[in-house]
Amino acid sequence: YRIQSDRKVAVCSVHPSEQATLQCLGCVKAKIPVAKSYHCSPKCFSDAWQHHRVLHDHAASSVNENGNEEEEIFGRFNSTGSGVVNATLTGSASSTSLTNGSTSLYPAAVTQRSGGETWFEVGRSKTYTPSADDIGHVLKFECVVVDMETKLPVGHPNTILTSRVIPAPSPIPRRLIPVSGTDMMGQLDSDGRISSSGTFTVLSYNILSDTYASSELYSYCPSWALSWPYRRQNLLREIVGYRADIVCLQEVQNDHFEEFFAPELDKHGYQALYKRKTNEVYGGNIHTIDGCATFFRRDRFSHVKKYEVEFNKAAQSLTEVAVQTTQKKAALNRLVKDNVALIVVLEAKFSNQGADNPGKRQLLCVVDFSRSIYRCKPFCRRQAGCDAESWCNANTHLNVPPELKDVKIWQVHTLLKGLEKIAASADIPMLVCGDFNSVPGSAPHLLLAMGKVDPLHPELLVDPLAILRPHSKLTHQLPLVSAYSPFARGVGLGLEHQRRKMDITTNEPLFTNCTRDFIGTLDYIFYTADSLTVEALLELLDEDSLRKDTALPSPEWSSDHIALLAEFRFQTRPRR
Repeated sequence: YRIQSDRKVAVCSVHPSEQATLQCLGCVKAKIPVAKSYHCSPKCFSDAWQHHRVLHDHAASSVNENGNEEEEIFGRFNSTGSGVVNATLTGSASSTSLTNGSTSLYPAAVTQRSGGETWFEVGRSKTYTPSADDIGHVLKFECVVVDMETKLPVGHPNTILTSRVIPAPSPIPRRLIPVSGTDMMGQLDSDGRISSSGTFTVLSYNILSDTYASSELYSYCPSWALSWPYRRQNLLREIVGYRADIVCLQEVQNDHFEEFFAPELDKHGYQALYKRKTNEVYGGNIHTIDGCATFFRRDRFSHVKKYEVEFNKAAQSLTEVAVQTTQKKAALNRLVKDNVALIVVLEAKFSNQGADNPGKRQLLCVVDFSRSIYRCKPFCRRQAGCDAESWCNANTHLNVPPELKDVKIWQVHTLLKGLEKIAASADIPMLVCGDFNSVPGSAPHLLLAMGKVDPLHPELLVDPLAILRPHSKLTHQLPLVSAYSPFARGVGLGLEHQRRKMDITTNEPLFTNCTRDFIGTLDYIFYTADSLTVEALLELLDEDSLRKDTALPSPEWSSDHIALLAEFRFQTRPRR
């Protein structure tokens, strides 16, 4: 049944499945859209105040588009209790929906009245999919045992009530913005791929492991939107919608890869490769350990080779050679963090139009890296296995213990040296994608983007194992460039708006991770600029593009990170 109340009901602006219990009168006086003034509890209002007050700050210059005073006060009300639409059904109208889920074997609908509420029967099947008419209403599900012979009920019916039905969250579509000046601006959707035959697209996305998605850490996100059954479908819809040729995902749990992402993306033409984190530090269920997953479209690429990088093994090798025997245990405790990288060599199946040698195999090396770290407590991003000197902080990513920053630099340097060996053995373009858990301007970022780190950089001061010395060794020869740097330099149609979302001092986005406790850039796509060119980039999000509380995850976006996507073209001129 759909339950329609005779009294007016307001819906919370932060938790739309909840009924509002208070209204911000400041919003009413400032003629802010009334839907944004309702909250379900004082705590809800208090938690959202930091972002809610921005509405008040902008109200003076805002134009009220809500219409007359009646709409201003009751804009999210209606006489039937709906939070969005004023829907009423006649008996004949409601009976048309009784086949929802399966063909009905029962009589037409029955309308009942009880205590100021009207119950419209909307289905008699084992499954029911809410429709637009249900938005704002509570649904009542009734189940009763029926005698197969007499078809009569046996015993009393069991009933459950749902929360109020809300519209399916629909994030603002993100466009693909050309940066080469050769293509028209396109819209990314499930109808087709934007890239031409000579280009390919790469997506990098930290999807937020379910192990880390606790209600304590993300209390501002409705519990239903934080649940894995909801998030996995929302993430899949988003990933498939980008239609990327190569997909690099981080924080993918082992069981979620095997049971969900691999089979689901296989239906869309993707082949899957996976590397789970090692478990020397992690003490939980081995099946819920996260890792890196790389997918590629079978019609665009074929798999040539796979390398798995385990930094624990590199740490053991380092301590055997460079650390005194008395310090080996302490060194391993410091260096062993279970991080991994997945390196995949692919061969393009499409032709690079205009190439000097069209018959030559076109290889591509894709690196999927995750520097995310285990959380031993809901508000902790520190490695598991705490001891007396354990560090714990509510800030999600940025506040990495200062005494462990040398480990991050060492891991990135170790990865780059391995990639240099691959580059020396083959003339192959490279892409390095992932969550590096390092902000722009940090030593790991500078090493990737600039090829070196200033010896006076403050993050080099803490190096108890001397693994970063001499500092002159912290270099590499790969011509890596951040894929999103063209947004910082660009002018013209579409680019000026994106430039405002960039930090022009580092040529990186203002943020790729956005929670209540931290906002900043941690995710990157780097490419070898002597063999690849950037054709287009997925537009960046800003606060207007995010949910009203400007924090992730949310019902619209199911990770605390945003996806990065770039379209590349293999360079046709000879490499230097």
